Amino acid sequence: MPNGVKTREVLSWSTYDFANSAFATTILAVIFNRYFAEVVAFGRAGIRVVGIHLPGAAFFTFAVSLAMACVAISAPFLGAIADLSGRKKHFLACFCYGGILFTGLLYFIGEGDYWLGALFFILAHIGFSGSNVFYNGFLPEISTDETIGRISGLGWALGYIGGGGLLVINLIMLKYPHYLGFQGNYFTVHHCFLSVAVWWGIFALPLFIWVRERGRRQILPHGESYLRIGFVRVFRTLKRVSNYRELSKFLVAFLIYNDGIQTVIIMASIFGAEVLGMGTEELIVFFLVVQGTAFVGSLVFGLLADGLGNKRTILLTLVVWILVVVWAYVLGLFWSPKSEYWILGIIAGMVLGGSQAASRSLQGLFTPEANSAEFFGFYAVAGKFASIFGPLIYGLILSITGSLRKGILSLILFFVAGMIILCSVDEKKGRLEKLQPVT
Repeated sequence: MPNGVKTREVLSWSTYDFANSAFATTILAVIFNRYFAEVVAFGRAGIRVVGIHLPGAAFFTFAVSLAMACVAISAPFLGAIADLSGRKKHFLACFCYGGILFTGLLYFIGEGDYWLGALFFILAHIGFSGSNVFYNGFLPEISTDETIGRISGLGWALGYIGGGGLLVINLIMLKYPHYLGFQGNYFTVHHCFLSVAVWWGIFALPLFIWVRERGRRQILPHGESYLRIGFVRVFRTLKRVSNYRELSKFLVAFLIYNDGIQTVIIMASIFGAEVLGMGTEELIVFFLVVQGTAFVGSLVFGLLADGLGNKRTILLTLVVWILVVVWAYVLGLFWSPKSEYWILGIIAGMVLGGSQAASRSLQGLFTPEANSAEFFGFYAVAGKFASIFGPLIYGLILSITGSLRKGILSLILFFVAGMIILCSVDEKKGRLEKLQPVT
């Protein structure tokens, strides 16, 4: 590693991505979301909340939106407290192990426990998303301007491996328990939820042991408060970002179309279970295929972006995303619906990796190097706000129509709106704006 970068710290920091990505896959994307919607909240039969009928999937999407809203509102102020008190690691530990505790408590959630299940899930999700705010805050401290990209990429890669690795273990637990020395049907999905807590808790330890806290406690001036400082920081960064016109336009476009992408990820297994009758084991294999193709897609579209340009590459992936959503609505057009869904999973995986890789590259090209940490932190908080609306709108349409297929059509709005704004972005001008001094 170059001077100023410690290999042990980098590996220990990256391992946290390996640890908490298990929550993103097993809880958010594959097993718990489907279990909660279909079993806990009674699937299509749904529940009644203040006299309003809500399908199980809609109730789950509202829980996701509420969790993201809590993180988005609190993150700027908690970040200010952590920075000024020099205790980022303490805040990270509280959110991390708080999230682990409530993830473990999901083990006890059964049919009909939708209020308690929603509470535990929301608190676990806040722990997961909130811990990432402080986790990302360590990146500029353990890296240099020359290494921040590759170290960030290492964490991302380990996250794919960690999330996929536990999914493989969950598949073995549910379908091949004899490989682990247990009799058939020994494990249930509840054990999978518990495995996330154990995995996350163990592999988070290297960060807390070997990554050094570099912050120093600062005394607040008389009359100041962390709340006011949080507001000042957010609006100061917003003002700075707005001075870069092309960057600002790209950021708005990214927040819109990425919300559509994240909603697809959250709802895919619920759609597969309720519309196509896919079981838990089949859904796990399905998502392992999606993750594998996403990894390949990030490499393929990364090369394509170098030749075609990042903006054009993103636009291409968004066209494919729209086709994926439309095809999901009319499944069974050419072959059996389930066969087409597997094909859609492979296609979605390719553009998932591609859109993420190209978006991150364009974001980096437009961001002034001297303010990369500040601006990327702002993107993260803004992304939390944007992530509220995709699940919320999907859930509202699902509640009104009772149809997962009709709900998925709402995501076209996010992709089309993102494309329209992205078309106005001038990539060459954005690179030149990057060179102007930050005010």
